[in-house]
Amino acid sequence: MLFKNREEIISNGQTPVLKKIRQDILDILCSAIDAIDPYNVVKKRFDDEHIVFDSKTIDLSDFKNIYLVGFGKASVGMTQAVCDSVDIVKGVIITNDTSNNVQHDNIITFVGGHPIPNQTSIDGTDEILETIKMCDGDDLLIVLISGGGSALLCKPRVNLKELQDTTDLLLRCGANINEINTIRKHLSLVKGGQLVKYANCTVISFIISDIIGDPIEFIASGPSYPDSTTYEDAQKVLEKYSLWDEIPGSVRDVIIDGINGIIPETPKKDNHFFDNVCNFIAANNEIACNAARLKSEELEYNAMLLTISLSGEAKDMGKFLVDKAKNYVSKGKKFVFISGGETTVTIKGDGQGGRNQEMVLGGIEKISGSDLVFASFATDGIDGKSDAAGGIVDGMSLNMALSKGLDPKKYLEDNNSYVFLKKLGDLFFTGPTGTNVMDIQVIIKK
Repeated sequence: MLFKNREEIISNGQTPVLKKIRQDILDILCSAIDAIDPYNVVKKRFDDEHIVFDSKTIDLSDFKNIYLVGFGKASVGMTQAVCDSVDIVKGVIITNDTSNNVQHDNIITFVGGHPIPNQTSIDGTDEILETIKMCDGDDLLIVLISGGGSALLCKPRVNLKELQDTTDLLLRCGANINEINTIRKHLSLVKGGQLVKYANCTVISFIISDIIGDPIEFIASGPSYPDSTTYEDAQKVLEKYSLWDEIPGSVRDVIIDGINGIIPETPKKDNHFFDNVCNFIAANNEIACNAARLKSEELEYNAMLLTISLSGEAKDMGKFLVDKAKNYVSKGKKFVFISGGETTVTIKGDGQGGRNQEMVLGGIEKISGSDLVFASFATDGIDGKSDAAGGIVDGMSLNMALSKGLDPKKYLEDNNSYVFLKKLGDLFFTGPTGTNVMDIQVIIKK
């Protein structure tokens, strides 16, 4: 069962209709997660002695040995799929999930830190590099990349504490993931296309995308893809968010040395590193949202996929989505609005929560008294720095909150959406799902 507190979420609906809608939302979200199962999306690409994608077929009999490295929240499931399909001489993965293991004697697993890297992230990356260096020209290296890889694959140009402090500042400032990963790439020896410079063989990357538009150069900070960003871009991001004078001095030194050419730029698209590298998207937010749409139609809703590119401040997007649903004129049939993407939270308070929790709390006043139910869900099961995966509110939630003495404005000001929704019993708890394609929102009008 995906939702550990499924019965509580459903029972918190204060009418039979609301209970049924809450149940439907959970079923819709389960279908979305099933569609991006990391094992299945990788396994289906193996056909006898071939790896088959729409644009290319790779004959595995052309290679003497096959090696594997992986990093990210989906690395366990992706790795198991490869190991069940071909013989792996050696493999190394870095995951953040302590609950699952790959069933294969030749796979070494490290559990690194996320979203802040730790020493195990560095140790795992060193082992990955040693594995890559074992590959000869007639070997194949399979690289499995998924969200969370920016923290889990870690070989920094500064010491770990300085990288951790810089990462924490970036995560709190409201920068989007492309901006954050621009910094990460230029403080790293493996990100921004640099990982494949160690590979003297053919490289095939399977990628589960956790970024809007599936830009390969930013997913897990693009370790196997040419980098279009520069050290100057990194400096501009830090200045944009007034962090240039707050970051550790060694970080500034690296960026300045890069701008001055003392440290080489990340490899660009004309670099020979990429001559034998192929990158393929195995799953993304669009696949998840379309599965949610199909499940909604199966449940006899009129389903509409609004966008797979939702971005902006989470609490504002919550208001926006509720307004969109309230103003939609349905033709007599109950309907579902589905959206996907990744919003941001500018942290100003000391509370606990995440962008999905903040989004639904941001919409709680606008949804009050309506016939809507609004849920936002992190597909990785981890919303921000909390153990929740998101939350749900309906037209009666505000009155229930006020009866408990909960003021949504105060909780939003303190970025404390977790405590607010927990007191209502309207948090989602799943634990790590083993995959990650950003977030999904579902709004149902009864």
